[in-house]
Amino acid sequence: MKKIILLLVAVYSFTLSWAQETSNHSTSLKKLPSVELKNMDGKSVNTGKLGFDGPVIISFWATWCSPCKRELNTIQDLYEDWQAETGVNLVAVSVDDEKTKSSVPVYVNGKSWDYLVLMDPNGDFKRAMGVNNVPHTFLVDKEGNIVYSHNNYAPGDELKLYEELKKLGK
Repeated sequence: MKKIILLLVAVYSFTLSWAQETSNHSTSLKKLPSVELKNMDGKSVNTGKLGFDGPVIISFWATWCSPCKRELNTIQDLYEDWQAETGVNLVAVSVDDEKTKSSVPVYVNGKSWDYLVLMDPNGDFKRAMGVNNVPHTFLVDKEGNIVYSHNNYAPGDELKLYEELKKLGK
């Protein structure tokens, strides 16, 4: 009986470890898809041609999602230093639908985010990126490869994101 319990614990631990590694690193060769979205001013932006020289953090969020807002507000406090050190840019992709998307500019302007904010009310980019729920954050290298992915948010997750960002260099 003890052997069976030990075996089950070992299998569970291995499976959990493998799942976490897979979710964080399986995207390392996936390219950022091209989807036409609009910024808050209504101008079209192609996600495959964002035009940044350095790495890009893409964070899927919504105004109704408290963890999303906590994550982006926490990063806002660190963003200027991150940009100076790594050249990173952040793109906050709102998945608010037609009913709630009008509250996006109100929230963003109220928080004075320095991010590019794109609107994905139909979920086209969300689907192309394989996002099931928000918050979901991706790190994209200069070549457009998705090198890191993290779902959900807990305080301290931004430190892991920063560590991944530093691995890319400037």
